[in-house]
Amino acid sequence: MNKKTLTSERVKLEKHANEIRKQIITMAYVAKSAHTGGALSCVEIMVALYFTIMKVFPRDADNPLRDRLIFSKAHDAKVLYAVLAERGFFDKKILEGYEMNGGLLPGHSTRHCMPGVEVSAGALGHGLSMAAGIAYVGKIDKKKFRVFTILSDGECDEGSTWEAILFAGHHKLDNLITIVDYNKLQGFGFTKDILDLEPFVDKWKSFQWEVKEINGHSFEEIIKTLNHLPFKNGKPSVVIANTIKGFGGPKVHINQISSQYKPPTDEEIEEIFSEENS
Repeated sequence: MNKKTLTSERVKLEKHANEIRKQIITMAYVAKSAHTGGALSCVEIMVALYFTIMKVFPRDADNPLRDRLIFSKAHDAKVLYAVLAERGFFDKKILEGYEMNGGLLPGHSTRHCMPGVEVSAGALGHGLSMAAGIAYVGKIDKKKFRVFTILSDGECDEGSTWEAILFAGHHKLDNLITIVDYNKLQGFGFTKDILDLEPFVDKWKSFQWEVKEINGHSFEEIIKTLNHLPFKNGKPSVVIANTIKGFGGPKVHINQISSQYKPPTDEEIEEIFSEENS
């Protein structure tokens, strides 16, 4: 792929990312919803997965050949819904009913609420266990699909997450790819102050995973990294994606715990959309 093609592809991906951010912020504003910062921090990751990396079938969402995405940080479901709608799994107008009476989109992503939502999640620490189980069955049945899962860094405080990490390494699940949205903020403060995960990369390596660390807002780094899966045959792959909570949202909430709970105000909405139109 030449430089011109790469630039053209990046422009398309950035256009999708901008539209998805607009949808996330709008959903948060209309529903007066929390958990916007963590939805914004993984937009580039989700766009790269659904538009470049994963094999998906928007008009046949349950196609057995599809790659599976287990969205473990389900409280940030706005980004999952927005990217599925942008990819053509369902009509974007359905996003208007997010967390609304009579709407079809619950605050935590729920299996079969919409095509493309693979599992019900929300209790943090369960997603990787489900993903590992699906990958394990895929290996036993000699299936070609891959299983991707998106974790928050906060849920890496959970013992069940580390049980799943141990299980996947032991069973050599090289069809399993985990991406940690390492925005370094969680419900009550900075991750390093709540329960320090460092040395994070070394911990995964000690559990027999192959690890890559990237800028989670760079399409070039995300795609370059995920185009070489598995990172090592016989080992599950993990990407530690360094991101910024609230990235692309109201400036006052970027890299702040307020992005976890506070929906955009009228003034912040005006700021965001006036910048977009300028």
